[in-house]
Amino acid sequence: MHVLLVEDDEPVAESLRRGLKRYGFEVDWVTTGAAALAHSGPYDVVLLDLGLPDTDGLDVCKALRERGDVPIIVISARSDETDRVVGLELGADDYVSKPFGVREVIARIRAVMRRVRRRTADEGTTGGADRYGTRLTVDRKAARVHVDGAEIALAPKEYDLLSFLTEEPGALMSREQIMEAVWDANWFGPTKTLDVHVAALRRKFAGVVAIEAVRGVGFRLEIVGGTAPTGPSGPGGPSGPGGPAGPTS
Repeated sequence: MHVLLVEDDEPVAESLRRGLKRYGFEVDWVTTGAAALAHSGPYDVVLLDLGLPDTDGLDVCKALRERGDVPIIVISARSDETDRVVGLELGADDYVSKPFGVREVIARIRAVMRRVRRRTADEGTTGGADRYGTRLTVDRKAARVHVDGAEIALAPKEYDLLSFLTEEPGALMSREQIMEAVWDANWFGPTKTLDVHVAALRRKFAGVVAIEAVRGVGFRLEIVGGTAPTGPSGPGGPSGPGGPAGPTS
């Protein structure tokens, strides 16, 4: 994955660059807003500091967003809530406050890229729902779930969790992966909420899916009967996003 790093603080930039490279990222580093806007090389995500020497980073964020949909993560020492709100409203996908650790930045990058991939996959589908076994369907465009043709009422996060776990039936998902994907990387609350939502899904989908807890790791969802998923994404698994909201209970 290719990262465009826009940061004029050399120690911060060097630390980020070294850390990202250790995790397999390619990094192009520029120190000004003008250089960021003039950069012609390919990149998958932008890490953008707001305190640039030649222009306000918020203006750079706006200009980059007007050019396309490349994910933008703002990194800044500004702690004012107004800057956060304005940055997100101008098109930033996430906001990380200094000081931060490299692993936090990487977690944010992965979470943002995961959301982008799901959104892109969803836009490429022709509609319809993904079917799991003979009883369960998940319509990711409409954010609705049906069992035996009857719609199941789900709270928004229950839907997001089910949608995420059914993307790869049988795969073991760590608690960290699930929290980042469903509650996103900004979640700092207790992970007990995950257990509560898993318990709710077990009740509502008993006999349809089985959600196995793997001690010290996370959860694995299995389709009862083991039938491979089918639908607009074809056999082998769906490719749509976990929608932002499902039917409320």
